[in-house]
Amino acid sequence: MTLAILLLHALTGMLFIFTAGFVFVDTLNASADNIERIRLMSRLVVVLLWVTYFIGGYWYVVNYAPEKAFIMKGPWKFAHSLVMETKEHVFLGLLLLGTLLPIIATNDIHKSAGARKLMLWVTALLVLVGFGMDGAGAIISLGAKVALLPVVGG
Repeated sequence: MTLAILLLHALTGMLFIFTAGFVFVDTLNASADNIERIRLMSRLVVVLLWVTYFIGGYWYVVNYAPEKAFIMKGPWKFAHSLVMETKEHVFLGLLLLGTLLPIIATNDIHKSAGARKLMLWVTALLVLVGFGMDGAGAIISLGAKVALLPVVGG
């Protein structure tokens, strides 16, 4: 069950990144024909982002303590002390940025260059930082795996 929760966290995170990228591309081609789709997809970005947050938070509170203990005893202590701690704090910024998307989308971004530019910057940041979060998760996972490997020659 714990692996299913962790996989669901990663899946919703990747779906959030994909959806934010979709909003970015649709915003590049913003018109009266796709404005409602942009608004709908920007709301989906927020939903996926918050679902990812709650699933990850649940897993962190309920299941992460033993893994953290292994990581902190292993050779990749930085996987928790630097990467996980950074991920926890940076993700809060993602929540704020993502929550802004539907607000920005209430503007007529196909008519307003400023609103379109803001939407492009926010979605680009969401995608780039989202990929960073995914990579951070991989480093944390590897930190646990490296800690569980037998010591060679010892």
